Amino acid sequence: MIQGNPQLVRSIVEQIRRSPDQAISFHDYMEQCLYHPEYGYYMSDRTKIGREGDFYTSSSIGTIMGEVLARYIASQAAYFGPGAALRVVEWGGGTGRLARLILDELKRLDTDLYERTAYISVEKSERHRAMQQDALTEHKERVQWMTDEQWRSQGPWENVIIFSNELLDAFPVHRIQWIGGRPYELYVEWDESGQAFAEQPFRLVEEDEPLGTYLHAQEVDFQEGQQLEVNLHALDWIRSIGAAVGRGQLITVDYGDQAEELYAEHRMKGTIIGYRSHMASEQFYSAPGWQDITSHVNFTALIRAGVHAGLRLKSCTTQKQFLLENGILQMLQDAMGADPFSEAARRNRSIRQLLLSDQMSELFKVLVQEKR
Repeated sequence: MIQGNPQLVRSIVEQIRRSPDQAISFHDYMEQCLYHPEYGYYMSDRTKIGREGDFYTSSSIGTIMGEVLARYIASQAAYFGPGAALRVVEWGGGTGRLARLILDELKRLDTDLYERTAYISVEKSERHRAMQQDALTEHKERVQWMTDEQWRSQGPWENVIIFSNELLDAFPVHRIQWIGGRPYELYVEWDESGQAFAEQPFRLVEEDEPLGTYLHAQEVDFQEGQQLEVNLHALDWIRSIGAAVGRGQLITVDYGDQAEELYAEHRMKGTIIGYRSHMASEQFYSAPGWQDITSHVNFTALIRAGVHAGLRLKSCTTQKQFLLENGILQMLQDAMGADPFSEAARRNRSIRQLLLSDQMSELFKVLVQEKR
């Protein structure tokens, strides 16, 4: 039984009926569910992050992630030369909380660097842009907003540090299943009798098309019946960043792994998952517009796409390792005998949560690519 946004369901069904195959790719279905201009999950007024939302992000756990990123940015600014202007670009900044934490910490660490920093938010959601403007009132002289087209058109950018936090996992993906030793793309059709969406495999016939080229490049022996996701948007995004940067860094924080792990035999159903009210579900056809849909990021593919775009691999580590290398343990505070609800105690709990292996520390990766 579908319990999603009824207007969005009707829109998707109409799109399916207009298709010659009476079906649309899962990519197109996911794009409508998340980014429909009126009814898409990320374009709506729904609370998405935090206790009242559907999921947590590393930046929503205390203030630590923002502070560590600010410290890393400050440590890299020297490479652009003494007194050089710095541009920090956040892609898909959501509520603006992470931007505020970064700017607060930059100002505390180095007033001169803060004054030389221009913060650019690339944001497509009008609601999120408004939320960011409210969150960044104290830093309004340092911040400007752009669309992705505006940002790319003003390149090549010099002395720039670009970052995203859990952006690429929400890009629409193609879903592939191996049937009879060959790849099929999974499409979505409408079951009129059951009043539900259903899957229909279509054979990939063009071996040199983007999907076929991607699969061949993974150098993995896929198993019969195995399902997987292909995030072509993420690769296009990396290439576009590389083309627009003259000198700078790109920091990608997201959950995922290398190709050999993502497409291993034990992942027969892929990694696609839905999130609603902090509950994970494989029923991603049940609540269009009312649930998040994500998949793990292929960091092997991101690194390869970056190299082709002139972005050299600087590092690719777990989030835990990145935090440790950038001083998170020095941020612990002495809370011995203190109130367990004190600021110091809450701060220490945030650090512990970010470092625990059963939380975000190992699954999340931090990829740093650079162009000189």
